[in-house]
Formats: sequence, C-alpha cells, structure tokens
Amino acid sequence: MLGKAILWISAFVFIGYGLACLYSPNLPAGYAGLTMATGDAYAEIGAMYGGLQTGFGIFCLLGALRTEFYRPALTSLLLLVGGLALARLYSTAMSSDPVASYTYGAIVFESVTAVLAGVALRKH
Repeated sequence: MLGKAILWISAFVFIGYGLACLYSPNLPAGYAGLTMATGDAYAEIGAMYGGLQTGFGIFCLLGALRTEFYRPALTSLLLLVGGLALARLYSTAMSSDPVASYTYGAIVFESVTAVLAGVALRKH
C-alpha cells in the first residue's frame, strides 16, 4: 500500500512538474536563479527538467500500475531521488550563499520520497 501510494504521488508530481517545465523552461530556471542566455540553455533545461522528469514520472506510473515495474520503480525512487536529495543537501551546505525556499522544499520532498520508497521496498 505504501509503495503504490508513493509511486502514484511521484508519478503525479514528476509528470506534472515535468510537463510544466517542458512547456516553459523559464519556470525551473527562475526557481534556481539561472539565466538562460542561449538556445542551448533552453534545450538543456527543457530536456532535463521537462523530458527527464516527465519520463521518470511515467516510469513511476508504470510501477504503480504493473507489478513487473513495481520494485524497479521504487528502487529508482530510492536511488535517484535519494541521490538528488543528498547532492542538493551537500551543495547547499557547501555554498556560502543562502538558498531560497524552493531548495529547502526540494530537499524535504526528495528526502521523504526516498525514505518512503526504501521503507516500501523493505516491507515488500
């Protein structure tokens, strides 16, 4: 039950945010304080925030709907989203500049998602 719930929530969040970022790469760039000066920047932000997150969300959706994708999707949440949380936390700690609420919110979302995925895997 916990595993299915975290997969459904992750699917919704990653697909929704990914499509929004694909439609408007300025959205995540603005949150992160990035300036996009070239077409390559738009392509990169659109691909990483839009395409990758949408694809990962679809994978989470498959994990929620099909048993053969359940464990791989939870494992991906644990490793990939957990890696994001650790890297974001480390980078925040190493920066001498303050970060905005977007970064703190992302750390909380990523950490909770990874821990819940790990708990669900352990129970399965």
